[in-house]
Amino acid sequence: MKIKNIHVVGAVIKDGNKILCAQRGMEKSLPGLWEFPGGKIEETETPQAALRREIQEEMHCQVEIGEQVEHTVYKYDFGIVHLTTFYCQLVEGTPVLTEHIAIEWLEAHELEQLEWAPADIPAIQKLKQYA
Repeated sequence: MKIKNIHVVGAVIKDGNKILCAQRGMEKSLPGLWEFPGGKIEETETPQAALRREIQEEMHCQVEIGEQVEHTVYKYDFGIVHLTTFYCQLVEGTPVLTEHIAIEWLEAHELEQLEWAPADIPAIQKLKQYA
């Protein structure tokens, strides 16, 4: 059986010292785990364009995308996830829950209190180093 490669992007949305954390719905893969919001990159998109679209669709917000935080490759039972995370600033709107069941705003040193999707953990470790 061919293993599926899934290319996704995640937004490390900062507001002052706080970072937006989003909890996955229970009907999704990795139910109840926390992640940086984002989603799959479509074939014709750049990672930044995908992230802008996903945050608009999932959270009804506009973000300005900054530099890359981390790129992680993680093998799950459903495929290999290639996750690229970027720093983002909210430029319009307040995050709305459409796909997630909860959000939290935490400082970098508090992120490990949550149970994260494994692909997101390297980005969290990097964020803690630079906090």
